[in-house]
Amino acid sequence: MAVPVAFFALFFAYPVTAIVGRGLQADGAWRLGRIGEVLGRSDILDVLWFTAWQALASTGLTLLIALPGAYVFARFDFPGKRLLRAVVTVPFVLPTVVVGTAFLALVGRGGLLDELWGVRLDTTVWAILLAHVFFNYAVVVRTVGGLWAQLDPRQEEAARVLGAGRFAAWRRVTLPALTPAVAAAALMVFLFTFTSFGVVQILGGPAFATLEVEIYRQTAQVLDLSTAAVLTLVQFAAVGAILAVHAWTVRRRETALRLVDPAHTAHRPRGAGQWALLAAVLTTVVLLILAPLAVLVERSLAEGDGPGGYGFTFYEALRSAEASGGTFLVPPLEAVGNSLQYALAATAIALVIGGLAAAALTRRAGRLVRGFDALLMLPLGVSAVTVGFGFLITLNEPPLDLRTSWILVPLAQALVGVPFVVRTMLPVLRAVDVRLREAAAVLGASPLRAWREVDLPLVRRALLVAAGFAFAVSLGEFGATVFIARPDNPTLPVAVARLLGRPGELNYGQAMALSTILMLVCAAALLLLDRLRPDRSAGEF
Repeated sequence: MAVPVAFFALFFAYPVTAIVGRGLQADGAWRLGRIGEVLGRSDILDVLWFTAWQALASTGLTLLIALPGAYVFARFDFPGKRLLRAVVTVPFVLPTVVVGTAFLALVGRGGLLDELWGVRLDTTVWAILLAHVFFNYAVVVRTVGGLWAQLDPRQEEAARVLGAGRFAAWRRVTLPALTPAVAAAALMVFLFTFTSFGVVQILGGPAFATLEVEIYRQTAQVLDLSTAAVLTLVQFAAVGAILAVHAWTVRRRETALRLVDPAHTAHRPRGAGQWALLAAVLTTVVLLILAPLAVLVERSLAEGDGPGGYGFTFYEALRSAEASGGTFLVPPLEAVGNSLQYALAATAIALVIGGLAAAALTRRAGRLVRGFDALLMLPLGVSAVTVGFGFLITLNEPPLDLRTSWILVPLAQALVGVPFVVRTMLPVLRAVDVRLREAAAVLGASPLRAWREVDLPLVRRALLVAAGFAFAVSLGEFGATVFIARPDNPTLPVAVARLLGRPGELNYGQAMALSTILMLVCAAALLLLDRLRPDRSAGEF
């Protein structure tokens, strides 16, 4: 636990505490009375209420839509499965400003729904909820589906042989085994929607605002750091309480499970019911995932060679810094290489820190460890604006003067990647029968060899899934990176946001072109990762 604790203390707790302290201090004295003043305002209470209920609604809707997809990807084998699994993960790495723009083109004025049926959703909360499902669909599919694919189906079949119906066998055998993974996925979705920024900023307009949107407004527009500090504390306290409840309830349900090679659990759909379920999931993916992505591609090519035509003019403009009208010091296309380098470094950091943390949580128990488990999730629930500003004011003098160092960006990205590594690996690690480790120790294996011979073969798939999540999150991280990325080394999300913030058709087209490149890079990386998963010919683990 020492290395993860030190990492989070130095690169998370220290910056956040420093920025909050600046907001609540004046002339060297604490202004704690400011907390009551801010929380007594009716407009702030409205923001708190909307933040909470939209996060609950988004989480419930995401689980309802994505759990059938998790089952299909875990249990069915069909052509194009690997490619489709990579495609459904792409939305998760898109900058939220791009997600909001894509949905605005679908449900806003002049969008697809408006043209076909005269329906607009951009003035309602439904646009926000659907965009959140689009953004978080992969969290449920990959987190729950990763464990579901390794559950031995013969346990459920045995229950049916003993007289249980199909649903009763699933409810009594499979559902309890999946509960930790479902709870972990629900927790991550809730935290992301609770701190939603770009989607609400674009689709919500002045009518809707989450805590994250209000913190940004108070910091960047009103310049009221004290109000922003109070809202950050409220967000921190709410997330901490949620994580504590999650750690207490889920820990009681975790048990050792029989895990098998996923190659032996997937099969071709059988019967009309399974084919209908596959068709329903594929239809959902097309309408909810592929349609917004198709809008981005179409807009990156639209009017490239004249009015009403298509071409690659916007892509060609990415090769020149002058084409962006002074937005960048370097050609925007260099952001692709920057993002890949940063993402690889952040993934390595996240795997080391998250892997050590997951191993420690597996082998130890107690209140201190449960508190550490909750601490690891806090970066998902604390304002990225706060973290970014905190980096700037704390890591600016020796021995930690990192403002001009390239490692600053991967460190910020790894903060968001570590929770995904822990939440993906922990259910699988805790499902490993401890007697296997004890038997290896009795036979003379050292702890390191026991982990290599017993745990690693069982968790290799989870490790690859965790690496994919960490890489994807790093590619799409925007909130903190926008404050610390150097002008001559922008990342893809930062470059997209800067282009969207400038007027003109050329800037907008370049933003859509960079977004399309980001989608393709992510899909290629995830597809490659899926092909590198462990050999399936070894039989049962």
